[in-house]
Amino acid sequence: MKLGFVDTILADYSLEEVLKFASENGFASVEVACWPSRSAEEIAEIRGRSDIQPSLLNYILGITHIDVAALDDARIREICELQDRHRVRISSLAYYANPIGDSPERASKHLAHYKRMIEMAPKIGVDLITTFMGRDQNLTVEANLGLAIEFWEPIVQTAEKHGVRIAIENCPMYFNEAQWPGGQNLMTTPEIWRRVFEAIPNRNFGLCYDPSHMIFQGIDYLKPIYEFSDRIFHVHFKDAKILRNKIDDCGTMGYPLQYTALKIPGRGDVNWGSFVSALDDVEYQGDGSIEVEDPAFDGADHSIRAALSLSKRYLSQYLI
Repeated sequence: MKLGFVDTILADYSLEEVLKFASENGFASVEVACWPSRSAEEIAEIRGRSDIQPSLLNYILGITHIDVAALDDARIREICELQDRHRVRISSLAYYANPIGDSPERASKHLAHYKRMIEMAPKIGVDLITTFMGRDQNLTVEANLGLAIEFWEPIVQTAEKHGVRIAIENCPMYFNEAQWPGGQNLMTTPEIWRRVFEAIPNRNFGLCYDPSHMIFQGIDYLKPIYEFSDRIFHVHFKDAKILRNKIDDCGTMGYPLQYTALKIPGRGDVNWGSFVSALDDVEYQGDGSIEVEDPAFDGADHSIRAALSLSKRYLSQYLI
């Protein structure tokens, strides 16, 4: 397994700086942020919101290390040359949005962006897009399944024609009152995965699997590796710690961040030896991306670098 990281944590870096950092610190790959470019007004509005957890700001704001809308032949050559020069490959193009929970106008923009990502990915040597399925947080699972299938089925079919895979992360996107009551991503549990894959059986449609999201849902994070081994296209290395004393106060029906702490690998409740062993059992051949959302490492550049370095050092004992 090639070890890399999700580059949203290096929001102020250019793509070349991201790949240079990865190379100098022994990473083999990078999951590269490809949000659409935003206007200064949009950025200011999002930064001014009080309902966004600081460690999740980059996902809401969006990071654009590759602007797929602006890719031309010269920039495509440059990106390919950067990967060769630094000997670091782009493992996936990342765009974590909520396409089925937005307004129809926004949904059409999401659709156009996904299509552009699919078109451009093979030109820079990438065959994977990592993303969220999305969810209307005010509707039932059943209602959202209909919305999800309607939106995603044609995208998956388009991706298949281009030799591109789509990997949906299993994050509920339910952390606080802003995402109440249902969260903003449907693809969260094995029961839902079965229903989605039955409706969209294309073999290029799968999972970006993060065990930390199973921790606060109370789900065994090892069993799905065996059942969905052929659907796991990418994995995230992120940890979570359940704060039992907080559950005594708010219960499991409270907001998840009331009783869960997001951590870098090795500082939470995931048994990483068992996790990697399970991936080895099913002969997983994809990449693994360290994803830093630990509030202890928010902010300063040296802190972010430390989080990636510590995570890599810890995980290296389990990876060849």
